[in-house]
Amino acid sequence: MRAEKRRSDRVMLTIPLVVQATDVKGHLFKDDARTITLNRHGARIQTSRPLRVGQTIRLVNLVGHREAEFRVVGPISPLTEKGGEWGVEYLDPRENIWGIQFPPLGDAEGTESKALLECRNCRAVTLLRVSLVEVEVLQTSGILSKPCPNCQTATPWGYAEKQLAMAGPPSEATMMAEAQAELRAAGTGPEQRRHRRIALQLPVLIRDYYGGVEISKSENISKGGFCFVSEKTYHVGGGIMVVCPYNTGGQNIEIRARIVRRRAVQGTNRKVYGVRYEPQGE
Repeated sequence: MRAEKRRSDRVMLTIPLVVQATDVKGHLFKDDARTITLNRHGARIQTSRPLRVGQTIRLVNLVGHREAEFRVVGPISPLTEKGGEWGVEYLDPRENIWGIQFPPLGDAEGTESKALLECRNCRAVTLLRVSLVEVEVLQTSGILSKPCPNCQTATPWGYAEKQLAMAGPPSEATMMAEAQAELRAAGTGPEQRRHRRIALQLPVLIRDYYGGVEISKSENISKGGFCFVSEKTYHVGGGIMVVCPYNTGGQNIEIRARIVRRRAVQGTNRKVYGVRYEPQGE
């Protein structure tokens, strides 16, 4: 795929922008933004305004006084009160508002890479074309929104769960089994639950890339990650920020992690999730 050559097309450059679009209520808005990195297909931008995956926006380059329409591919950093970072790509690949001439692609080199992805709705596994911007979103938030021929609509796609399982240590499966066993053994008695929390449970904070924040408790922990229970839906492969243990009255440092397992708790709406810490500083 010549991935390294494509990565060389990515340029770290701050360009002031104005982002124009409509919000969820259909109201037009204009907000300041800036590029963090850019490439021939689009850019990684920072803005205080929450954007929507698949949304069409217009970006105005305040330096070169050029503008074009882009599609929001997905978040690249978790959304906070200060905003977030998003991957965007040109609707018309012939556009170039950066004023930078990128080297021409070789005759044998396509404009897109391919990745083995799995639809999180119907579980279809397909080799799909992905742009450089989509690759960056996959590496961070872990989930893309792409049309699924089986579901006949846009659905969340991520790396195939078998690939994620093969990449992890065997202890992760044991962690999930033990966490589910603890839930079954806990029953409904408050004394049993209190004992289990002392032995296995720590307060944890989970922050997704779309601004959702949840305070939960771990059901099992290890040096490489932990399991927690939630009624919320997290997709396997999804990137998150976590604090474990979480201190409600002190300073906490969030670190990058990824959802690598999900198992339903029978008879409830809850699910046990396995979390793996991501290498820091990459």
